[in-house]
Amino acid sequence: MKRITSLIRAACLAAPLLAALPAHAAGTWCGQNKPVHFAGVTWESGNFTSEVLRYILKTGYNCQSDVVPGSTAATETALSRNDLQVWSEQWTGRSEIVANAVKAGTVKLVGDTLPGGTKEGWYVPDYVIHGDPKRGIKPSAPGLQSVSDLPKYKALFTDDEEPDRGRFLNCPSGWDCERVNTRLLKLLKLDDSYTNFRPGTGAALDAAISSAYERGKPILTYYWEPAALMAKYKFVQLKMPPFNEACWKTLREENSAQQCASAYLVSHLKIGVSTPFYQAEPDVMTFFSKVNFPLDFLNTTILDMTEHKVDAQAEALKFLKQHPEMWKTWVPADVATKVQQSLGA
Repeated sequence: MKRITSLIRAACLAAPLLAALPAHAAGTWCGQNKPVHFAGVTWESGNFTSEVLRYILKTGYNCQSDVVPGSTAATETALSRNDLQVWSEQWTGRSEIVANAVKAGTVKLVGDTLPGGTKEGWYVPDYVIHGDPKRGIKPSAPGLQSVSDLPKYKALFTDDEEPDRGRFLNCPSGWDCERVNTRLLKLLKLDDSYTNFRPGTGAALDAAISSAYERGKPILTYYWEPAALMAKYKFVQLKMPPFNEACWKTLREENSAQQCASAYLVSHLKIGVSTPFYQAEPDVMTFFSKVNFPLDFLNTTILDMTEHKVDAQAEALKFLKQHPEMWKTWVPADVATKVQQSLGA
């Protein structure tokens, strides 16, 4: 009887202590002070996401981290070998290295950081179709809805060097999208009516688009989202043939002999994690699984970084201070409190 009473008393004493424990348990990676190596993602959205994750890991989970630079192929290979632990913005369906690593069980793809996925395709400025009364621009192609309509509008998108043809502004040579677009021009029977213009660099592509838009001129171009220009300017994406997975593969394969038309694949943005880190930190994985940024917000964030030359760390800190209503939904209350206190609020 005395033993039973002692056990009950011990349980009662332990109850408040258990209740006081944090909502998450310490993992076996960060708990051993092992640094988390992040891939050095170079584009703005991925760089921004990396810094948001790193800050919350450090202040909320006591996980130290660093960033390892390298080419996409090199860092993805390092992730598959656990030389790196986190690749913050993986576009699904775009990397054979990561796809093979997932099949082999060495990499996990966590979460969905961009609800609805990416957008890619052919765009025209909104004023081409709807006009812009504030700028005194009347609609020049109110009936333009689809790529199938483009032959009758070639005079609108006149090529400066070949005035009897329209100009399609493609990606720079060597980019994956340049090959896809070049094949689509032929498959859609537009190569006879449109010049396939390839700017020298990504910066030249952006400059050509910005120049035309600021002057209110018609322009037909490939582009993607999330991207800064999509926050700065208003575009309309033209309809394409329905997405077909088999056709999409033929458009991307470097040596495919036969292709068929397809809309661009909608990629979902995932956080790539090495399997050992995934297994060691289940609570961190729960956090990663909840991270998401609306497309318009991400476009605007990238625009702020590019126009004001704000680095990713500063942009991440600004986000964490200004949008607790977003990131606090990703983590337990005790983690949110730690992060908030570190921000000085």
